[in-house]
Amino acid sequence: MCGISALVLFKEDSDQYLFIHPMNDNIRHRGPDDEGFALFCDDNEVILRGGKDTPDNVLVSSFPYAPSHRKASLGENQVCVALGHRRLSILDLSPAGHQPMCTPDRRFWIVYNGEVYNYRELRTELEAAGHTFHTGTDTEVILRAYAEWGRDCLNRFNGMFAFVLYDRDARTIFAARDRFGVKPLYYWFSPEGFLAFASEIKQFTVLPGWRARLNHQRAFDFLAYSLLDHTNETMFAGVRQLRGGEAVEIGIDAIEDRLPVFRWYEFRPNESQLSYEDACKTFRELFTDSVRLRLRADVPIGSCLSGGLDSSAIVCVVNDLLKAEAKGEVQRTFSATSDVKRFDESDFIRAVVDERGIEGHYVCPSMDFLITDLDRIIWHQDEPFGSSSIYAQWSVFRLAAEHGMKVMLDGQGADEQLCGYHTFFPARYADLFLNGRWLQLVHEMKLAQKNYGYPIKQSAIEMAFFALPDVVRRPIQRVLFSHLLAPVWINTDKLKAPLRINNFLPQSHGAFDLSFSQIFYSSLPMLLHWEDRNSMAHSIESRVPFLDYRLVEFVVGLPGEQKLANCRTKQVLRDGLNGILPEQIRERRDKIGFATAEVEWIRNQDPALFRSMVISAIQRSQGILNDEARKQLEEVIRGERDYTTDYFIWRWICFARWLNLFDVALD
Repeated sequence: MCGISALVLFKEDSDQYLFIHPMNDNIRHRGPDDEGFALFCDDNEVILRGGKDTPDNVLVSSFPYAPSHRKASLGENQVCVALGHRRLSILDLSPAGHQPMCTPDRRFWIVYNGEVYNYRELRTELEAAGHTFHTGTDTEVILRAYAEWGRDCLNRFNGMFAFVLYDRDARTIFAARDRFGVKPLYYWFSPEGFLAFASEIKQFTVLPGWRARLNHQRAFDFLAYSLLDHTNETMFAGVRQLRGGEAVEIGIDAIEDRLPVFRWYEFRPNESQLSYEDACKTFRELFTDSVRLRLRADVPIGSCLSGGLDSSAIVCVVNDLLKAEAKGEVQRTFSATSDVKRFDESDFIRAVVDERGIEGHYVCPSMDFLITDLDRIIWHQDEPFGSSSIYAQWSVFRLAAEHGMKVMLDGQGADEQLCGYHTFFPARYADLFLNGRWLQLVHEMKLAQKNYGYPIKQSAIEMAFFALPDVVRRPIQRVLFSHLLAPVWINTDKLKAPLRINNFLPQSHGAFDLSFSQIFYSSLPMLLHWEDRNSMAHSIESRVPFLDYRLVEFVVGLPGEQKLANCRTKQVLRDGLNGILPEQIRERRDKIGFATAEVEWIRNQDPALFRSMVISAIQRSQGILNDEARKQLEEVIRGERDYTTDYFIWRWICFARWLNLFDVALD
């Protein structure tokens, strides 16, 4: 896990390549173990340099990509491409893992962030094809795979990755991001005449020509719908990202003001004809193998444990694998608790820790520490975030770092593919309705009313939005949800954006469509953004076993009722891991996650503090937020307005502080 920087320079006699250094400095947290630079000149010369964090043993090593100096003078050379890298050492901790790395002939060069978990298997295949390896890294495997198979190598990788690769002979840049976008990759064209790639948006803020300007539509999507990362745009105007499964390949002499991005991964779920029993068995095998691959590391590995199904499943499978290997390793988990009972999952966490004999570590995030850390968290996140639950996750990774962890496993991605959210209930109802299974439909609606208090009338209305064709649904949406088209607390004359209700997202007409939308647009991309920044802020690599592409393609292709039926979510996981999960966890029906007691903080602990923060948010918002925000806050404090389903107050506070922190202009 690392951080990458890249500059492609269009102007002659330019010294803009020098800004590759501050770009790297801005992401030291992503890789404090090593740093390196490769500068490519028009005369095909390569200049290698280290930095202040480059270890001495790298400088004296004999690898063809190893620098011998730290930031020495470059002379009169004309640089056309500059690559920078920050290393968090996970595999092969020796100087051999230094980047930028190249092939032995020095033709292909790469800066890479992530892990290709099946690198050992690919290495064996490449050795059979005649390749010789000199390191124990997956980085070298990527280089050799590209040399052997070209851009088709991406289809062979099982992992999370973002990289920029330069072909010196062809003078081409090839950049790619993994299937689901676990690892980030942004790009920006400077008006000063160059293209920049980066792992985090903050790297662009040190570059010539940078001016932080607001992307009005993306800001509206965030404030009104709590949406981020649902398009290739960001909240910074002009800054874009490769989305999950996208890549770009282009000659450095032919780059214009837009990149020819293409999709290399087309999601094709495996439509299963398996019996439910066989589906459970296959799920268990695929999930176990995914966890096994993600235990490959040369550093300590821990696990996030919330007490829910997903993280508990990972922890229990890790426990079985460690016992099977009989290495005697101490398994460590890291958890967030709460001093408010209804948000606390300590009993579920300890059910796993005690049964499995695990060394558990705990942190209780508090409001005071959140307010103290807030600007730092926003800076690391690059963009505002939708609720203070991000702070609970931040606290867990900080705790793990304090105990020496460099790799953590986490459960992101399970809910979206396994129909784990209760928002899947109306999608399930629509499937039953459209397939004429009306008795089952009524039965499940009654169960939802009994178990969760969901009124049947409300369930029927929500079902209709999945079952109705778009030409009927759209007008109804505009009537029923007109308050979302222009929330009263937004000054739309300041936040100039087309007002619309989520018509930038794929339409869902059942559980399968909703799962697809959540995986690629509305839910998972945001969660992965937060996961990456929270973990890397503490120099930790976070791995997500549920996003092994083999598992996702299998699970999404299963019949809906093998995942959700009779108000029982994640059925194939629950039954596939029967005998592995503690029963208290396996049949758990409520869902919290790493949540905070935000509503309690607002209503009971310190409402005056939140009043002052909302007033400050209105003042800092440059006219986007108006005084209606104060009125709605008071309604929440008095208990007259539901807050737990929307968290709009937090969005106001976070958005305004983000504007101020990054000095974002509205024009």
